[in-house]
Amino acid sequence: MVTVLGASGFVGSNLVEFLKEREVEFYAPGRNDDLFDRDLGDVIYCIGLTADFRTKPFDTIEAHVCKLSGLLRHGRFSSLIYLSSTRLYINTVHSTTKIKEEDSISINSNNPADIFAASKITGELLALNSGRKNVKIIRLSNVFGNDFNSENFITSVIKDALCNKGVNILSSPDSAKDYISIEDVCQSLFLLSGLEISGVYNLAFGSNTTNEELLYEISRLTGAKMNYAKDAQKILFTEIDTTKLEETINFKSKKSILKSLPAIVEAFRSKV
Repeated sequence: MVTVLGASGFVGSNLVEFLKEREVEFYAPGRNDDLFDRDLGDVIYCIGLTADFRTKPFDTIEAHVCKLSGLLRHGRFSSLIYLSSTRLYINTVHSTTKIKEEDSISINSNNPADIFAASKITGELLALNSGRKNVKIIRLSNVFGNDFNSENFITSVIKDALCNKGVNILSSPDSAKDYISIEDVCQSLFLLSGLEISGVYNLAFGSNTTNEELLYEISRLTGAKMNYAKDAQKILFTEIDTTKLEETINFKSKKSILKSLPAIVEAFRSKV
C-alpha cells in the first residue's frame, strides 16, 4: 500500500489520481488524521510549501521538518520518500558539468529566501539519519502541468497572458532552469516507492529551458506581449544530472515543457 501525505497539493493530488487509475491500494489521510494508528506501507511525503514559503516561515518549518519528525519517530511504514527540491542548488557555484546529488549545498542565514533550502536540507538530514530503513530523498525540479491554483512562474505567466494580454517579466531572457512534467514525477515516485534502497536522487528533465524559449512560445499561443523589466535579473541554474535515477528505475523524462505548452495553455484558457 502507498500512503500519500500532502494529497491536497499539486503533486500529491496528481499522485493519488495516478494510483487510482492503476488500481493501486493507497491511503491519502487529511491534515488532522491520526497517522500512528495503522501501518502506512510505502509513504510518499509530499507535504510542503513552494511559492509562499517567504511569507510563512513557521508553516515552512512545520511542513518540511516538524511533521516529518513525528512521522519518523512514531510512524509505522516500510519505506519513505521525502520530496525535497533542486532549489537547494541555487547557490551552488556554476560549472561546466551538471549538478549531482553529492555536490555541496550553500545556505546563507542572511538571505530570508534560504529558509526554504535550510528547512528542506534539515528534513533530508533528519530522514537519512533517523535509523529508518528504505528512506529516499527526491530532489524535485520545477514541476509543470495543469496547476491552476499555483503562484509559480509558468502558471503566473500564462494567467497574465490570457487575462491581461501582457506579462511583466522580472528575470532576463537568458535566465534558465529545469522543468519536469507532473506525469513523469508520478511515474518515477511510484517506481521508487517500493524499492528497498536509501539515498538522495535528482528528479529532473535533465536540461534547462530559457525564459526566451518559454515566453516566446507562450506569447505565440496567447498573443500576449512579454515585457522584460529594465533591471531584469539573470537567474541561471546549473543543469541537473539524473544519471543516478536513470540507473535505478530506468528513468528518462518523456515530456518537455515547450512541447507541452499548447495543451497547458488550452486547459488554462477554459478556466479563465
